[in-house]
Amino acid sequence: MLGKLAVVGLLAVALAGCDHMSNSEQRTLSGGAIGAGGGAVLGAVAGFNPLVGAAVGGAAGAVVGAATSHHN
Repeated sequence: MLGKLAVVGLLAVALAGCDHMSNSEQRTLSGGAIGAGGGAVLGAVAGFNPLVGAAVGGAAGAVVGAATSHHN
């Protein structure tokens, strides 16, 4: 029970940190996070180092997230 409470608390703190971010910053951050997760999984499945996959996927995701944001 304590572990679940800690996870919920950590997620609440992490989400609160995005409150004052611009749309472009949010898209860059979420793209990087999604890319890092996907890269780690693909790196592990393909038999490579998951950390390298996470680094490459995170960088690529952040670039795509920033490039697809709507600039005013």
